[in-house]
Amino acid sequence: MTDKTPPSARLLDVTRLASRAGRRLTGVDRVERAYLAHLLTLDVPVFGLARVVAGYALLDRAGLAGLLARIDGVTDWGNMDLISRLGRRLTIAQRRADTDLRRLAVARAGRTGLRGLLARHLPSGTAYLNVGHSNLTQRVLAAVRALDDAQITVMIHDVIPLDLPEFQREGTVRRFVDMLKRVGRMADLIICNSEQTRQDVQRTLLRRSIRAPASVVAHLGVDLPAPMANAITPKGPYFVAVGTIEPRKNHTLLLDIWEELAKEDSIPPTLYICGARGWRNEDVFARLDALPADGPVRECPDLSDPELAALVAGARALLQPSFAEGYGLPPIEAAALQTPVICADLPVFHEVLGDIPVYLSPVDRYPWVKKIKNLAEADGTRPDIGLNNGFVPPSWRDHFNIVLMLT
Repeated sequence: MTDKTPPSARLLDVTRLASRAGRRLTGVDRVERAYLAHLLTLDVPVFGLARVVAGYALLDRAGLAGLLARIDGVTDWGNMDLISRLGRRLTIAQRRADTDLRRLAVARAGRTGLRGLLARHLPSGTAYLNVGHSNLTQRVLAAVRALDDAQITVMIHDVIPLDLPEFQREGTVRRFVDMLKRVGRMADLIICNSEQTRQDVQRTLLRRSIRAPASVVAHLGVDLPAPMANAITPKGPYFVAVGTIEPRKNHTLLLDIWEELAKEDSIPPTLYICGARGWRNEDVFARLDALPADGPVRECPDLSDPELAALVAGARALLQPSFAEGYGLPPIEAAALQTPVICADLPVFHEVLGDIPVYLSPVDRYPWVKKIKNLAEADGTRPDIGLNNGFVPPSWRDHFNIVLMLT
């Protein structure tokens, strides 16, 4: 791959981002938001494509700026209209977003009119970017490919649905394989968030006899919010776990550890579990529901980014016992806040964080108990933790310097 001149226009798929209306952005959502914000700063013409109830909406620069203002809470979502009420599976917030997408659109089309919509409004040489795993349908990819000299670039965040199928929702594995087949047939470039992800993607495509497009590795940037200045941090030693409460995050290990600590110590350290509840984790949800409100384990699903940053900054350590990660932002953010990290011994953490974390097996409870007890009893010091002074997390500037030279 070599450097290239900028495309005549860029078309960013914003379907996933709009679908998150009314919810806090998580990892992949934040990536799509970063792309939206950055592309709006460039001189290259930029458009956005979103799937809506009645088909598709095409947004120009002004429409995308309006979408970003709504995503960031600068502007409220408008009232939903009659068309959005056809989306029976949508939440009220998603219906309001669906309505606003059509209000912000420079043009719209029904499901069968997408190819004509793009042909009328986009120049030849347009570069399509999909970084959210949403709206990657045959219809969309074929409509983009029908443009003269179009380029299709897709970010693959991980192949966890195929490596850990037992942790997925019903139908996820089949849909993921079908998506990879479409990307293999139609994409010109795959963006990988880590070298480990690139190797995983290459392995998966080869094993399933799927064409492997060119690929590039670009670590995701870290937008670290300033910790809330007046945040009230807990008294006494405490630990944090950040991320959606889903099986692969391995909250079961942490709950087992805290049950053991409670038996050994009349006043164990506090564990704050920060993240929304996910799927196929009913046993963990039941255990969380049974916890006393003032007990040593507390669920915090609704913290703002500055509140969460303040909580992480004051913790004895961030705990991340995941079975798998495509990238894993929370440990990187914790290291940037100079908070110790204890995490599962996964290649991607070694790739990005080097010797900063303490690496432990996600299935061996004893070393976790020992390390947590040492930190809790350390009178504010942090022994045996890798030095992260001066750690500079990956930046979005570096990410886009890599990606936008190629697309």
